[in-house]
Amino acid sequence: MSNKNCEGICKKTSIGGQAVIEGIMMKGPQNTSLAVRTPDKSIAVEEVNFPNPIKKYKWLGIPVLRGIITFAITLYVGTKTLMRSADLSGMTALEEEQEAQKKEEKLRKKAEKTGVSYEELKEQDEKKPKKLSNALMTVIMTIGTILGVGLAVFLFMYIPSIIFNLFNSLASGEALSISAIEHGVLQNWRPLLEGLMKIAIFVGYILLVSQTSDIKRLFKYHGAEHKTIFCYEKGLPLTVENVRKQVRFHPRCGTSFMFLMIAVGIIFSTVVVLLFPAVTKLTGIWVAIKILLVPVFCGIGYELIKICGKYENTVTKIIAAPGLWVQRITTKEPDDDMIEVAIKAMEEVIPDDPELDKI
Repeated sequence: MSNKNCEGICKKTSIGGQAVIEGIMMKGPQNTSLAVRTPDKSIAVEEVNFPNPIKKYKWLGIPVLRGIITFAITLYVGTKTLMRSADLSGMTALEEEQEAQKKEEKLRKKAEKTGVSYEELKEQDEKKPKKLSNALMTVIMTIGTILGVGLAVFLFMYIPSIIFNLFNSLASGEALSISAIEHGVLQNWRPLLEGLMKIAIFVGYILLVSQTSDIKRLFKYHGAEHKTIFCYEKGLPLTVENVRKQVRFHPRCGTSFMFLMIAVGIIFSTVVVLLFPAVTKLTGIWVAIKILLVPVFCGIGYELIKICGKYENTVTKIIAAPGLWVQRITTKEPDDDMIEVAIKAMEEVIPDDPELDKI
């Protein structure tokens, strides 16, 4: 589809990315790259390897199912590249240095209290194991992931249901009970009101974390990623000057994907409530049903985000609008050195055969 703002050849690309610590991860049709600004101000570029069952088993690429698989892969690759970017950017080394300083201070205080020399305490400490085994690190990462998922379920599934139950009872003039929850005046509006609460929690969380300096830099790299993709889609040479001119709001962004998941969730939850009103009697059962439906929301949301990226018309603009609005928070105007990193990441994943780069 033509674009009036295009200069040169216009295209829609399947290339997408993710902002990481001091860098960008770009995923192309054939490979994935990671580009990170290192402490010496150079740019480290690495290829990211990961299993992709969709390439091996073609039946996994059917619509909706491919969205579920792709989402799972994205979470895995995103976590992997985020940890690697921490190493390349020097953040891990800085944290180790800060930890060493804290340990030194602790040992000196202990030496003053016990009368044992600092040198002797330091020697004893150095004899202790310094690194955790890979197995233990895996356990810690797994526990962290489980806690993260648990927090997400609590914030986006459980809290909206509890708040709805409370307001539904108040609006009905009854005490909080199963009867009030099932027959309250707001019952038919439950999916919509819970969905609006999820959006409020989501946007509020983003606004809160965006106040920190580290997240502000991350959002700048996010803007650099989007601008670079737009520059490539317009067929312009990938230079800092050309990238800088582009807009930073892209319809295929993960922020837009989250909004589409919530919107699809509202529609499906409404159908479930209308067909099976009894499922909302117990909060635990209702939350469990919503969790089980998440893969469906994810798969359909993925298909919608692909459509928004491929076509530009009134319908797709309406679908993408909420996500594009929130990108005013999650993307910021990048510095030129951030754009350079994004360009490096992009150059590594552009396929030689244009036919491979299709949405």
